[in-house]
Amino acid sequence: NLYYHFKGKDQIIGELFQQYELALSSTLAAPIEKPLSADVAQVEDNWYYLYVVMEEMYQYRFLYHNLDDILQRYPDLRRSFRRLIQLKRAALFAICQTLLEQEIIDARDQQLLGLVDNMTLTLTFWFNYDQLLYEAREPEITIHQGVLQLLTQVAPYLGDKELSFYRDCESIYTNMLQQAE
Repeated sequence: NLYYHFKGKDQIIGELFQQYELALSSTLAAPIEKPLSADVAQVEDNWYYLYVVMEEMYQYRFLYHNLDDILQRYPDLRRSFRRLIQLKRAALFAICQTLLEQEIIDARDQQLLGLVDNMTLTLTFWFNYDQLLYEAREPEITIHQGVLQLLTQVAPYLGDKELSFYRDCESIYTNMLQQAE
């Protein structure tokens, strides 16, 4: 019983968010501090990383389900949420910038910024979207489709060689759906 350890709901929400922020911040910092893969042949490392990020977010998805309500009730969290979104954006920018430098993607500056913003939106609100559309699905399917959605946004900028990895991810997702039926 959480109320035994905390004086009220405010403290519980604050503590849960603090745990979430700590866990996600350290994960999001990884590609900012150092490219996930210096080896062009290991481009998949970026997408495995996104899977890990989404797994962490999934554990705290309830924070996003009523985000406006939570931020109105607990205004102190607004700054922290904004910081997390900025950190997500910085991590995704670092990944895309590395892919651009490795000539894995081909995008102009404005395209890259738009891509990063769209990926940040998807990463931030994927679980709300998925819950509204499908109500209850297996976490693995929800997470894999979220990562695939992020890859889909990058796909127009990939070369032929890298598109094969994208198609492999599509096949894995299709197989997951078939097995779930």
